[in-house]
Amino acid sequence: MRFKTDRVNLEDRRRTNEMRPKKVILCVDDNEQDLSVLKFMLVTNGYRVLAATTGQDAIALFAENQVDLVLTDHAMPQMSGDQLVLKLKHIASHVPMVILGDPQKMNGQIHGADALLAKKTCSPQELLERVKIMSARKRGPRKGITRLVGAELAVAS
Repeated sequence: MRFKTDRVNLEDRRRTNEMRPKKVILCVDDNEQDLSVLKFMLVTNGYRVLAATTGQDAIALFAENQVDLVLTDHAMPQMSGDQLVLKLKHIASHVPMVILGDPQKMNGQIHGADALLAKKTCSPQELLERVKIMSARKRGPRKGITRLVGAELAVAS
């Protein structure tokens, strides 16, 4: 009898997890192999991932979707991770953003980002823990905060 109750509890928990919307993570990296590995790791841990290989693609995805967290490479051609973060913060400043890069080359500065992780030495567990913490911090825009969409301002819902 007890076994049946435990089974029902597991089924209830599974149903609850299915009903809870997945956190949406925007991953940006010009290295498609690194991007693919990052995306696989996040998807297999229950996140919905939007992937972009350029800053311009990332800005378009960010403007079209409700994103819970941004993970971006620092060293990218045309638009660095710093530049991308600054542009995305103008669209929605409440969304947490993490730059993945070499702290030595960045002088340990995170600029407009909320966090900096060492891309080469960060373990998958450390990255997943940071993603979990940072995506939980996002509570949506505060009242009175507007979200810039294209050339217009619109109130985020």
